[in-house]
Amino acid sequence: MSVEKAATLFDGWNEAMIWSCLQGHMGNMITDNSAKPTSAMIDVGDICFFAGKPDSDLFQSIVGFKLLVPKDKDWETQIESYYGKRARKFLRYAIKKEPNVFDRGKLIEYIKALDHCYEVKLFNEEIFQMARSEVWSVDLCSQFKDYTDYQKRAIGVAILHKGKLVSGASPYAVYNGGIEIEIDTKPEYRQKGLATVCGAKLILECLERKLYPSWDAHDMRSVSLAEKLGYHLDHSYVPYELSD
Repeated sequence: MSVEKAATLFDGWNEAMIWSCLQGHMGNMITDNSAKPTSAMIDVGDICFFAGKPDSDLFQSIVGFKLLVPKDKDWETQIESYYGKRARKFLRYAIKKEPNVFDRGKLIEYIKALDHCYEVKLFNEEIFQMARSEVWSVDLCSQFKDYTDYQKRAIGVAILHKGKLVSGASPYAVYNGGIEIEIDTKPEYRQKGLATVCGAKLILECLERKLYPSWDAHDMRSVSLAEKLGYHLDHSYVPYELSD
């Protein structure tokens, strides 16, 4: 199937993970008709995006936990009708993509304020394997086949405490000229400012490499962190959390 034939269904959707799939970096696309698609699903990691004419046949390939993101109200109705109570409706928050919005000096100050008991490092193979080994951190590298793949396409920031990974920021997806940021912190180390430091450092590393660090917020805490780092809220939107 030619991705180009279905790409127009996603026109106007300013979403890094959609770009990642359309540009051939990550994920898969499924359509109702390979020759003349009128309905399409993009599946990247744990997130599925739906555009075009609602068609419940596209749900057949979905297995396990997913976030379902409809492009419009008609898709919302289709998801609710098909899944019923299995699909929990909530709000996520799109963050504006503004290339020149970051205050490098402020980001550096956040990093300098980190307590000396912690160490900030860029991802290497050892840190990559640490991230893969624990549930809280696996999404920092879950979309990459192995470290060789990660090393070629990604840049990640880790905070270590006594040699152990306790917080990190890394791409959940990559696209032409940018990444989609994933930040995770070990539960017992949360509310210590570690996510701020990881985010600040990864943004600076991206800017040095002329990559745009895209951000999409799962909740208002993520919005607050994004705004602290220099981003601005664009709008809220409706996804559905699909349970097993």
